Amino acid sequence: MTPPTYPPKPSPGDRIAVISPSAGLPGLFPIPYELGLERLRKEYGLEPVEYPTTRMMGATPRARADDIHAAFADPMAKAVIASIGGDDQITVLPLLDRELIRANPKPFFGMSDNTNLLMFLRNTGLVGYHGATVMTALGRPFAMDPLTAESLRASLFTSGEYELKPADRWNDVDRDWADPTTFDAEPETRPGTGWTWVNPDRVVEGRSWGGCLEIVGWLLMADREIPRDLSEFDGGVLILETSEEMPSGEEVFRTLRNMGERGLLRRFSALLMGRAKTWSFERPNNPEEGARYAAE
Repeated sequence: MTPPTYPPKPSPGDRIAVISPSAGLPGLFPIPYELGLERLRKEYGLEPVEYPTTRMMGATPRARADDIHAAFADPMAKAVIASIGGDDQITVLPLLDRELIRANPKPFFGMSDNTNLLMFLRNTGLVGYHGATVMTALGRPFAMDPLTAESLRASLFTSGEYELKPADRWNDVDRDWADPTTFDAEPETRPGTGWTWVNPDRVVEGRSWGGCLEIVGWLLMADREIPRDLSEFDGGVLILETSEEMPSGEEVFRTLRNMGERGLLRRFSALLMGRAKTWSFERPNNPEEGARYAAE
């Protein structure tokens, strides 16, 4: 296995490219987006640079691919961050120029549907960072979560080891992004429960692979960005989380079962599974209902 390349890190004062490779939701919900840009400037000292489709809903896959290319090729932009996720980024992957991006390595930050681009970067030999989009992490109402702010600062500006810590509190219930008063108060949070370990007597060290479970499933169905030689995953760490669309326990089981049937699961030495989101505007579970869903 070829060792991955760690792109050079930006410094305060540098420019950071802001793109929407999945959905141009900044155009529909400008409040959290503008707040996220402001925090990039004030709290991290970075100057955001937007591209033609960053605020454009319904942009074609080609137009979004062009923005990705422009962001990586721009010598003045020292990092790239997604505005938010979506559900259409898989259509952009075949249009990406792997050699252009390999020749212009930059740290990329994203999550959810950006699992597509993170997989692409991994197979290009570049390290990417799973987490922190402009609208969700940086545009959080009232203030950034301290743990998120700390880990983003570390991944933006430093290298070497970083200890992931369990959250003291976590947020599950959302409020309306179109309502300005949403951003005047701290979001409702619940007490954290720490890590839950199975087989805790084992110690595992390895490269990570994965991301949003639904996106991993789609990539497997489309046969995109999945290495032919599965031995590349031997001894690795599988990382998975479910999306805010809240797939059923049965759907999660079937996806994992099919990964096993493909020969993937036995390759990994460990699994890190994110806490399931248990509330949405479509399914406003109370805490008991949410706990049952998470258990499933």
